[in-house]
Amino acid sequence: MEEKSKTNQSEDVIRNHVMWAMGAGLIWVPIVDFLAVSAIQLDMIRQLCKIQGKDFGENQGKAIITALTSSGASKIASRAVKFIPGIGTILGGITMSVMSGASTYAMGQVFKKHLEDGGTILDFDPRAFQKKYDEWFEKGKEYAESLSKSKKTENAEAPKSEQSSTSANDKTRSAIDQLKDIAELKEKGLLTEEEYLQFKKKILGDD
Repeated sequence: MEEKSKTNQSEDVIRNHVMWAMGAGLIWVPIVDFLAVSAIQLDMIRQLCKIQGKDFGENQGKAIITALTSSGASKIASRAVKFIPGIGTILGGITMSVMSGASTYAMGQVFKKHLEDGGTILDFDPRAFQKKYDEWFEKGKEYAESLSKSKKTENAEAPKSEQSSTSANDKTRSAIDQLKDIAELKEKGLLTEEEYLQFKKKILGDD
């Protein structure tokens, strides 16, 4: 019963982080979206370790994320399209959102399995899990799309007054969340002061 409880907790953590990663994937500033998604995946690994009562190491977690996702050509391509003015930014954001969700889902599933089998963050071998990660990534795209459709359905079924309120709140929350993301990245030394100010201006529309 205890193991089932831990499994359920882990699935909840993965689902929540997939949704957050999809939101981060919609950030219209190239590179920042990638850094934000990586930070979300690192937090997911931290929480999965906590559920299983295993030690967490930030450096090891970053190394695992880099090793498993660095070869994702599709992710790089979806980020690159954001440099195209106008429609490229919109399409790039939508594509990156699904890819970010899929990558986070795959990362969560392989790491969850590793921990449940008695592994730790120290003995996780990315090369041994690369094929499994790729398989979960494909399933993750469907999972991310289903979450996105579910969210759209919920919004469509809400009364018009609530829809307008939700839409306005989402836009506000989106900007606030993005500002929090870049602030956290700056604190961790991933963004310089100049880069932080540039991204802040873009998010606030102060160009």
